[in-house]
Amino acid sequence: MLSQRELAFIALYKDSYPRIHKYVLRRVDDPELAQELAADVFRIAWEKWDGAASTEIPWLFAVARNLIGNAYRGRDRQKALTEKITATAGGDPGDQGEHTAVENALAVLRDKDRDILQLAYWDDLTIAEIAQVLDCSQSAAKVRLHRAREAFRRLMPATCESLEQKVGA
Repeated sequence: MLSQRELAFIALYKDSYPRIHKYVLRRVDDPELAQELAADVFRIAWEKWDGAASTEIPWLFAVARNLIGNAYRGRDRQKALTEKITATAGGDPGDQGEHTAVENALAVLRDKDRDILQLAYWDDLTIAEIAQVLDCSQSAAKVRLHRAREAFRRLMPATCESLEQKVGA
């Protein structure tokens, strides 16, 4: 028979896993790694969880964000090593295909701006939830979101003009 703690955690897992997995998958773009990181989020939640309502979705997003950061750092080290080996061997790294204007604008944004826009629009978090994930006040979260929106707006026309020049339109 499962304890109350186990039953409550199972309910939390069933309710939250799809959102956490979607959040992680969008950021790592590797289904296997996304499953592993999402599972790690709930492993950490289980280890830290006392059965209270303190394990809310913004806390889970914050844990996921930290794990994704660790994965990025590992990926960047691997990429640097690959580039060094490729440069030593005299080959060219593979070219990436065309991206949409939005993807290009997001790629140019600072990580902080991109992250807050994704939390707001892709993960449908409120300002209060974003503030919890980013560990800041609601006022600070609101200002950061406003600045990120402005930065994105400034990049969109430039990105579109750049794409038009490449295509020759």
